[in-house]
Amino acid sequence: MISARTFRELYRELAPSRDRGSLVVGGARALAPALRRELGVEGADDPRGAAVYVHVWAGDGSDEALLRRARRARVPVVALAPEDVDDVPWVAATCVVPLRAGQGFPVEAIAKAVAARLGDDAAPLAARVPVLRRAVARQVIEGAARKNGLVAAAVFVPGVDMPILLRNELRMVARLEQVYGRQLASGNRLPELAGTFAVGLGLREVARELLDLIPVAGWAVKGAVAYAGTRALGRAALARLEALPRGH
Repeated sequence: MISARTFRELYRELAPSRDRGSLVVGGARALAPALRRELGVEGADDPRGAAVYVHVWAGDGSDEALLRRARRARVPVVALAPEDVDDVPWVAATCVVPLRAGQGFPVEAIAKAVAARLGDDAAPLAARVPVLRRAVARQVIEGAARKNGLVAAAVFVPGVDMPILLRNELRMVARLEQVYGRQLASGNRLPELAGTFAVGLGLREVARELLDLIPVAGWAVKGAVAYAGTRALGRAALARLEALPRGH
């Protein structure tokens, strides 16, 4: 049902050669170095060549210059600004994280914003920046669950959606492995992930039984089962990865 070609394509997609760019923190000279330490990254203000640029609002002319540079370089940006700043130039409002006086850096909120901004592309970055891992993993799981829910709801012919759903689940698990630094340095890791198929097939069987019991609005049942099943599979994979000894 899933060919060897699919495994090869996934390997090429997730191979370390695609691991490009870093997390660059710039902006306010008094705050940017402290945020770099909290995030566990190094580097200067220059956003060019970064996988993502996190800008700490300085409140002077340097902000617009750095943010314009990031935009021209087509680098995704997440900005950290005080609540009284109404508009951050060149940055979408959804990518601005509020900085509240006396509360320290909102590291978890920054990680969520980076994960939302980059999507699955944040996986190789998270492997190098551990503080991003949980947020990126959850983004990967939620994205795969939504995708499978839509596919299952849209395809009416029994069995036609199976290869698509299973491929998305396999890709999700492989991405999670990548997030936690278990790089697919060789194709021999992919067969280990094939256990995903058994779980996915079991979930499809549950969906078929429910369709027999609830024939009305079957598309909604299929979509809900695919969403919940993919999400549960992702959560189980995440729990396994977080339980592994460091460096495993």
